Amino acid sequence: MNRIIPLVLAVALFMENMDSTVIATSLPAIATDIETSPIALKLALTAYLVALAIFIPISGWMADRFGARNVFRAAIAVFILGSVACAMAYSLETFVLARFFQGMGGAMMTPVGRLVLVRATPKSDLVAAMSWLTIPALVGPLVGPPVGGFITTYFSWHWIFLINVPIGIVGMLLATRYLPKTPPGKTPPLDYVGLILSGLAASGIVFGLSVVSLPALPPIVGFVTVVVGMVCGGLYLWHARHARNPLLALDLFQNQAFRASVLGGGLFRIGIGAVPFLLPLMFQIGFGLTPFQSGMITFVSALGAIGMKFVTAWLFRVAGFRRVLIWGSLLAAASIAIYGLFTPTTPYFLMLAVLLAGGFIRSMFFTGVNALAFAEIPAEDTSKATPITAVAQQLNIALGVALAGGILEVSTKVHGGPLTLSDFHIAFFIVAAVAALAALSFMRLSPDAGNAVSGYKAQPGKPIESAAPTA
Repeated sequence: MNRIIPLVLAVALFMENMDSTVIATSLPAIATDIETSPIALKLALTAYLVALAIFIPISGWMADRFGARNVFRAAIAVFILGSVACAMAYSLETFVLARFFQGMGGAMMTPVGRLVLVRATPKSDLVAAMSWLTIPALVGPLVGPPVGGFITTYFSWHWIFLINVPIGIVGMLLATRYLPKTPPGKTPPLDYVGLILSGLAASGIVFGLSVVSLPALPPIVGFVTVVVGMVCGGLYLWHARHARNPLLALDLFQNQAFRASVLGGGLFRIGIGAVPFLLPLMFQIGFGLTPFQSGMITFVSALGAIGMKFVTAWLFRVAGFRRVLIWGSLLAAASIAIYGLFTPTTPYFLMLAVLLAGGFIRSMFFTGVNALAFAEIPAEDTSKATPITAVAQQLNIALGVALAGGILEVSTKVHGGPLTLSDFHIAFFIVAAVAALAALSFMRLSPDAGNAVSGYKAQPGKPIESAAPTA
């Protein structure tokens, strides 16, 4: 049962993570069919991200109010209906609205799915369970481009969305059969002011960064929206300190393990968020490969992510969260930097080996950082922790894409020409440096942080490293 639950949840989460990236490959075909431009159609990508940013904060309250399993199944149903609406879209406006509706379902699937897993799994088994749940987040973005290219080339772009229908139905049936029944509980009144402020803050920042990195609108719109989002974020911080039951319980950041997971994991996600954007572009623009060839090369990282789940729990049990996450973040950042050394003359087997190793390390890191977020959180507070971690993930991934796009833009302006291979190399070195900064957050962890989850115990007779002093 401990393995079945994360696998059931992973079915739905894989559908969501693959769908969010598969569309990128098919934008030209969709744009031609609904008579618009690929640039304008990128608003559909932004609409999905905005829906996530608005509705993720309310996911924890919804799960407590109506039952986590009920909300999870309803989220899948909304996602399926949104997918059908996308396939039936006939104009830019209808497609954008359909993607927004689809994002409403996606906003509930990930955080509520993680909440179901945390509540149904003993802390001692959480790392092993998270290793299964982490796979969709790593595999989906890598599988999406080649699958999207194949379906669009040999069938029709409509099937990109219609294949979600049978997958989603299977996910709902499995959830009904295997997920533990969670009856609705007593919840405090909904924090409507917090909902509005957090929604404006998160959606403003995500929308603004998306516009800056995917210029479907003038960049000034993106910058203004980011500023509005940051102002609303500041207002929410003030509101959360005075509200009796704030929507996002920021007092959880007083917990060292939770704080390190969100902040350290956030820095790392900025670097990782840039990779699915940079790597296919480098292979296609710098190497001259087709989208399908590019996708088949990057796919090997997904194999590494899957393979790592067999040793992740053992690794954390032997070395503990602090040590594994410090070295994992540094090694993963190094693997990103190595991408900046790839050239068209680099042997393919060498690139595949580096991508495979990077998939191993990133899978291990994300499993650990996701488990650490709940390692020391009381059971009654898990519904408060899940939306915070989910919102942070979306913001950091958007930051990663915006950072990558900004680096390429600045680099081309400096040399005054089109994108070159060296522009991508510079971008990889910079985002790798950002990802490496995550190690600083984990250096502040106590050596025994999360031991109830990892099962790590210092060996008798050996000195325990002292945690770095907090400044």
